[in-house]
Amino acid sequence: MRRGLLLLVSFILVCSLAAQSIDQKASDAWVISRMVEKYHVSPRPLTKDMSAAIFTRMLDDLDGQHLIFTATDMRQLSAYRLTLDDEILNKRTGFLTLLSGLYQQRLKQTDSMADMIGAKPFNFSLHESLTVTEDTSSPADRQAARTKIYKLLKYSVGHTIAGDMLKNSALTTKSRDSLEILLRKKATARLKRTIQRVLQNPMGIDNVVGAMYCQALANCYDPHTDYFPPDEKTAFESELGNKPLSFGLTLVEDENSNAVIGRLQAGGPAFQSGNLHAGDKILAVRWDDKDSIDVSGASLEETQRILEAEGGSRLTLTVKKSDGTTRDVSLQKQKLVLSEGDEDKVKGFILKGAQTVGYISLPAFYSDWEDSRGLNGCANDVAKEILKLKKENINGLILDLRYNGGGSMQEAVELAGIFIDNGPVAQIKTRDAKVITLKDVNRGTVYDGPLLLLVNGSSASASEVLAGTLQDYHRAVIVGSPTYGKATAQIVLPMDTTVDLDTYTGQAQASSYIKMTIEKLYRITGNTAQRTGVQPDVILPDPPEALAQREADEKFALPATTIAANKYYQPLAPLPIATLQAAARKAMDSSSFFREANLHPLPAKKPQQDLSLYLDDIIAERKKAIAESSAAAEDTDKTTPGFSIANPAYENQRLQADPEWKEMNEERKKDMLHDPYIIVAYQLIAPFMK
Repeated sequence: MRRGLLLLVSFILVCSLAAQSIDQKASDAWVISRMVEKYHVSPRPLTKDMSAAIFTRMLDDLDGQHLIFTATDMRQLSAYRLTLDDEILNKRTGFLTLLSGLYQQRLKQTDSMADMIGAKPFNFSLHESLTVTEDTSSPADRQAARTKIYKLLKYSVGHTIAGDMLKNSALTTKSRDSLEILLRKKATARLKRTIQRVLQNPMGIDNVVGAMYCQALANCYDPHTDYFPPDEKTAFESELGNKPLSFGLTLVEDENSNAVIGRLQAGGPAFQSGNLHAGDKILAVRWDDKDSIDVSGASLEETQRILEAEGGSRLTLTVKKSDGTTRDVSLQKQKLVLSEGDEDKVKGFILKGAQTVGYISLPAFYSDWEDSRGLNGCANDVAKEILKLKKENINGLILDLRYNGGGSMQEAVELAGIFIDNGPVAQIKTRDAKVITLKDVNRGTVYDGPLLLLVNGSSASASEVLAGTLQDYHRAVIVGSPTYGKATAQIVLPMDTTVDLDTYTGQAQASSYIKMTIEKLYRITGNTAQRTGVQPDVILPDPPEALAQREADEKFALPATTIAANKYYQPLAPLPIATLQAAARKAMDSSSFFREANLHPLPAKKPQQDLSLYLDDIIAERKKAIAESSAAAEDTDKTTPGFSIANPAYENQRLQADPEWKEMNEERKKDMLHDPYIIVAYQLIAPFMK
């Protein structure tokens, strides 16, 4: 009797805590709606259309593969599809209570199904398929859900077996059967881990669902307004500073709970590689000469444990870039502790051929928030590197902003000032009518020679401010593909409707936070990069496999507007754009990479097809994919650089003293020599020099 009473008390306590967390998230959703109305640069009304958008976003986030909820569940939940605005404005919890309870129940059932499915061998001699209808819709009932899970797991296992068979034609039937057992266990365990990460979340499933509810609401105002629980706010604002990290990077979770690159430590190995950027998804990890470890489905914690493993010195990360392309990046462990006066955060190279050209890659606009003098930001570091490159008698400079998603806006303004004399750089507009001009107040320049900026569809925000400014001043030629199109600025605020934006210092502590869009960014011409991006002077097509995902593709992206041009803006003489465009066409005609890219300017949108689960069909599918990938790699390798790459004199002494750093440096130079965009950029500097 006493034990039963204790269990009853425990059950009541759990239910009470669950109710509290749901009530808190309902309150947070209400606060979000009020704060957006008060502070957002362009608040969107909370209407029935918004309600439908929040509902769709929420269900996509929870069950994007249509595995968890049945069609019956969806009909039950859809009763709230057009009433979430009323739920939010009145702090009601009906939808959250129903959704959280149903989600938890279905997750447990799915976990049990995975055990049953994984206990039996997959028969790949059966002519089965996962149809498009099955793949894109909610299962009719739990039996249909079980069938769908079975087919997805089977296809995953068959895909890997097919790859191994193509690598090893001597694979015996017995070996294949053993491989099937191993892979089936791994696939099942991966699915169960995904489920358990939700069910066993230390914050509780009600908090998980509630946070996603608040996030869906925030994102329906605009793509860059976000809801932050305290730990996510800390991760967003964290700066690596002088922490002695082995690889100089942090990992964070994306919306699908996958491990992605967070922030890069300025000057650390990841930053110096020039090939890693915030948001890159980690697909695989390889230590030294060991086999690759597939971490595409691993949790953040699992991936972190692998990266923290002792014994390995050389790490190769296979990452998926924001445009969908994949890249292998090799890093060496470094025990380097960067001091405040370290001058090697930004690293330059010398491209030596018919002309001597400097090259600097800037993966992010970083800043030391605690340095009131502004001496430890990227603008100051780039300036110091340029001074070193000038000692090497460079005739031109390439600044690479590809995949640079932005960062400190002030650093973008300071960096523009390195290349132009004092004057207006950009304009900002808040929700009132006043326009604020961002200025370069320092007379003179650090570098006034030929300048070329490389950009692509993942160059955003601060990168677009810099590129747009230098383009408007005719100070640099912009080369690449149109940039992302994010011309807004955000601030992280505590969930408090009484915050005063004019006096807020950013130091308040709260149970949750909101990152809100409070400003629109404009070029000095009065135009904006919002949605359209910065249009390069010289267009280079994206890689054939790249995805053309831009701000304009976001459903709730703010519209592009214009304001008056700054009357004090005085551009320099026009650049020889027509000559540069002609030179680019000639360079691309001689490049097998760009010939292929021009044939396929965008990835072909293949209509969805039924997926065969018959092994011979899966093998044929893998063969076709490998052939296409090999053809693309072969084309890239045929590109001829026309220059060699050297380190500045000051760097050579350090490289000789540090073998590990030297090895990573050689890897970096090898990547640059085979980069078709750098090759064309080098050729385009020449017309400036005549």
